[in-house]
Amino acid sequence: MSDPSTVVIVGGTRGIGLEIVRHFAGRGDQVILTGRDQAAAVEAARGVAGQVTAVALDLAKPKGIEAAFAGVGPVRALVLAAIDRDQNTVADYSIDRAINLATLKLVGYAEVVHVLRSRLTADASIVMFGGIAMYRPYPGSTTVSTVNAGILGLVRSLVTELKPVRVNTLHPGIVGDSPYWADKKGALEATLARTPTGRLVAMEDIVGACAFLIDNRSVNGIELLVDGGIYSA
Repeated sequence: MSDPSTVVIVGGTRGIGLEIVRHFAGRGDQVILTGRDQAAAVEAARGVAGQVTAVALDLAKPKGIEAAFAGVGPVRALVLAAIDRDQNTVADYSIDRAINLATLKLVGYAEVVHVLRSRLTADASIVMFGGIAMYRPYPGSTTVSTVNAGILGLVRSLVTELKPVRVNTLHPGIVGDSPYWADKKGALEATLARTPTGRLVAMEDIVGACAFLIDNRSVNGIELLVDGGIYSA
């Protein structure tokens, strides 16, 4: 694992994360994908053509991240795409669910960067996934909206701490062909009706946005919304 073109995708076993793995592996990069379950990570890696290695780690258990990444590096690109679905309101508040999500995305993301920081190449780039819920809260998004806003703060601080390494935020909207949303017809129809582009966001749109943030050497410290213009409208 010493190839300087190594790309690490945290949360790459399914959905958008797996599509990002396919993109970078398809263009010849050595890719490391992670997932919480070792068997699922290995299966995902085997299903992708190219140089793909599986690593098991659970961001919600950040003390195990250092051991999981032993021997990984140097790293040219790091994509933190792992998420969790949380329904939490102040009226019916689950402390356990809130702690799990906050640990996964804030502490977990930060610990991955901490562990890999000395192995990032000088031209390395990091993309952290936030989410549109920070701008468009909904009933049940109490923790999700708060944590996604926290990702933006984390990114801005890392721009200063890690320079010249670039760090950016990607906020996907509702992605119509992702496994999570594909069977939710009502939500997709409502989203399509208010999307100025007249089409739902697709996984390939998120992959393209992620690749842009990784590859463009002058894009740094930004948040990129990929939602078809719903927030702007």
